[in-house]
Amino acid sequence: MRSLTALILLALAGLACAHPEDEFCVPGEGGLDPALCEELNAIQSGSELRPLLDEQGNELGSLATAWLYTGIGVRHILPGGLDHILFVLALFLTSTRLKALALQVTMFTLAHSLTLGMAAAGWISLNSGWVEALIAATIAFVAIENLFVKHLPSWRLPVVFLFGLLHGLGFAGFFGELGLPENQFLAGLVGFNVGVEIGQIGVLLVALALATALRRRFEAKQLPELTYRRFVVLPGSLAIAAIGSFWTFERLLAI
Repeated sequence: MRSLTALILLALAGLACAHPEDEFCVPGEGGLDPALCEELNAIQSGSELRPLLDEQGNELGSLATAWLYTGIGVRHILPGGLDHILFVLALFLTSTRLKALALQVTMFTLAHSLTLGMAAAGWISLNSGWVEALIAATIAFVAIENLFVKHLPSWRLPVVFLFGLLHGLGFAGFFGELGLPENQFLAGLVGFNVGVEIGQIGVLLVALALATALRRRFEAKQLPELTYRRFVVLPGSLAIAAIGSFWTFERLLAI
């Protein structure tokens, strides 16, 4: 078990320097046709704002645009959104019950949806460097808190909502770079947000499956309940805290 913990720590440490750039659109990827990708990338470049066109030259409707941006939102989380992935995993590690996890995820979703919409509409704007540094700090904060609390603290929900507002600004930074024409703004925004949620839920489902398997293994060996916290929650939170702290200082120095 110690060797497994060491491997996890090494793997996460290797990701500490990884903050991959988002690949916007690759022809053929996810079933996207080359002509549509050319239109999409032309819009992203900011050279001109024009409607998205399909391979026949017809303007994409709202549903097609929403579907397209849903895929972009999913890919922004998987695999590009490592910082957001680590944040939801930190929330997961401290939640011993599904209800507690659901409440935290709901607060996080409401908050980042709010600021994503406001920032994408141009109603609020903050320095992206500070936003990214603060997002990293939220990861470190929640993970460090996990080391000292065994149950969901009473202040966690308002804290998660506050941190969600920051993460929404991070999502908006990427969304704002897409150069989406105004007549497609709402459909793209809704689709992108749905895609982000799908990505986050996917991460949580995988984490839940692994956690359930580990708990059953511990129970089969008649190990005490605190075994899961000792060998999963504490080392996992420690690794996430280290990465979040490293990113915070790295991003602050880059401002």
